[in-house]
Amino acid sequence: MTTSNTAGDVTNVADPLAGQQTGTESSLSTWAGPYVTEMLGRGQALAEQPYTAYGGPLTAGESAAQTAAFQGVANLAVPTETMGTFQPQQFTADAAQQYMNPYLQAALDPQLMEARRQAQISRVQDAGRLTQAGAFGGSRQAIMESELNRNLLQNLAGITGQGYATAYDKAMDQFNVEQQRQQTAQDAANAYGLAALTKQAELGAQQRGIESEGVIADRMQFEEERDFPYKQVQYMQSLLQGLPIAAQSYSYAQPSELSNLLSTSGGIMELYDLLFPSGNTTDTTENTA
Repeated sequence: MTTSNTAGDVTNVADPLAGQQTGTESSLSTWAGPYVTEMLGRGQALAEQPYTAYGGPLTAGESAAQTAAFQGVANLAVPTETMGTFQPQQFTADAAQQYMNPYLQAALDPQLMEARRQAQISRVQDAGRLTQAGAFGGSRQAIMESELNRNLLQNLAGITGQGYATAYDKAMDQFNVEQQRQQTAQDAANAYGLAALTKQAELGAQQRGIESEGVIADRMQFEEERDFPYKQVQYMQSLLQGLPIAAQSYSYAQPSELSNLLSTSGGIMELYDLLFPSGNTTDTTENTA
């Protein structure tokens, strides 16, 4: 009869998880703990504070002088209806009649009367000489009268023609002066109108710039109030950055009871005895013929 141990040869098997790192835990260094805790507490208290809005003006606005300038320019009467190009007129007979001296005839009458008076004096003198010569009433007197009348008429025509020619020239000169004045007035109106419009545009741009500054300031204030909660969260997060976290503890897997049992001397037999007590030992008997 042969008796064999069914347990056979059991090898020493170690626990594969034994010694493996199972977790890491970090904590504040003992020397920095109180400081960091107090800092985080104060930071949290500050972060929970409500937004404090600025109650004063966000922009300077218009000065009193600017307001007066804006109002003054806005109230300017720009001569837009009279602005434009100047169309010069022609010097016509009607214009000559308009600009000629209305007292021209009154000015010519004394000259004409003086010419007639001089002619009458010459006639009397000629008659006296003819009487002394005994030729009064003759053909010689008729010739002298005819020549005297011709000279008188020529003199009267010269006085009248020269007077009207002078009056015409002066009328034309006055007409040209009036045209030049109207041209100057038109140029001045155009220059004033354009300058007023330009100044209105310039001050309007300044006024728009001031309004734009106010709009931008209001928008920035709105965005600052809107983003305040997000900044507070970022602020609280920043308090945790770079903290002196140095103390660390590591946890490892411990060998199991089975591994401890197998790793000790005689552990296999002890395991065998635990599994197969002596009262339950099974022997196999083989009979040979």
